[in-house]
Amino acid sequence: MERSHCRRVTRIMLATGMIVAESSALSAQTTTFSFSALLGVDTVAIERVILSKTTLRADVVIRSPQTRLHKHLLTIDEHGMLLRLTAEVLDPASGSVLSSTVYVRDGDSILVEETRQGRTNGYALAAPAEALPFIDLVHWPFDHLLRSMRSGGKTAWNAPMITRQRLSEFPLAFFGTDSATVTHPTRGTMRLSLNAEGGLLMLDAGATTRALIVRRGGDVDVGMLAKEYAARDVVGRGMGALSGRDSMRMSIQGAALWVDYGTPEKRGREIWGKLVKYGKLWRTGANRATHFSTSKALTFGALEVPPGTYTLFSIPEESGGFLMINKQTGQNGQSHDASRDLGRVPMRARDLDDTVEVFTIRLDEEKGKGLIRLQWDGKEYVAEFEVKFQ
Repeated sequence: MERSHCRRVTRIMLATGMIVAESSALSAQTTTFSFSALLGVDTVAIERVILSKTTLRADVVIRSPQTRLHKHLLTIDEHGMLLRLTAEVLDPASGSVLSSTVYVRDGDSILVEETRQGRTNGYALAAPAEALPFIDLVHWPFDHLLRSMRSGGKTAWNAPMITRQRLSEFPLAFFGTDSATVTHPTRGTMRLSLNAEGGLLMLDAGATTRALIVRRGGDVDVGMLAKEYAARDVVGRGMGALSGRDSMRMSIQGAALWVDYGTPEKRGREIWGKLVKYGKLWRTGANRATHFSTSKALTFGALEVPPGTYTLFSIPEESGGFLMINKQTGQNGQSHDASRDLGRVPMRARDLDDTVEVFTIRLDEEKGKGLIRLQWDGKEYVAEFEVKFQ
């Protein structure tokens, strides 16, 4: 980080009295609560929040892709606006700090210091006074913004949040006194239940690509839980990535075929018609779009697919549905440009003998025809094709 920026951050910290011991930063009058985030039956993250009039402290254990302990200390002014936020990521076993980010309010900007692997980078971001960082799998910022919104008498607001060195809008809206929605810029809209102060009681992200359920609870020992989860990682019983990646190559009738796709897990959830809605466009996996390539022309019924690389999307129905073959490549699975669809082909649904825990795409051959098989939970969707010979 440039020296001038370092001096500027230090000056702001001194001017606002922010260089203080953690023990003196917390008021004697505090409220303690927790948030637990579940993906299906698996606990992904747990937050312990200690809230006072001028500070918010959060200890958070996040289990994916590897267990880490996060420590957040937010200092706010009399209007609830950020003065300073320190966010540290620690190894729960050793207690060593792996990375840290410091946000400091400076007029109409926020100064940011990021330290990773011993290297520090700093930048300034123009931001309104209400801005807070978006921290993936962490929900206390939503709770804070909703309480500020309620106290300010707002019923709808495009809340500014810092995402990867820029500002993004997260629309918030109250419905009555005990319900609200928050919309992530790319993942979709979440439904919330609130207490009288506007604080978060429950968050249902079932309609989004993350599909978390978050519930408020009482005090928890996050440090102990972080060590327990880290011990599970060591013996191979950790949570791992929320969605991995897999691929398959196969030769069918002389055509070299390849498919690369994200692998979300069932995690105790009902998949077809619930997590994956019938009649709705599905990314057909997770994260990066599913990619498919062929070295020879294929025919899916009347649709001819020339040699090349494509992306696959689908619209599952209870007894079948459609597989879309799209000419765009390299995009995220949430980015489907229908104008670039080569075409759509019918799929048929079949029940499986065994439950498939991890979403799987198989390339197969049966009675001289090629098959693309989408398998998850207790069902598979099958699209047939033939290799076109010149």
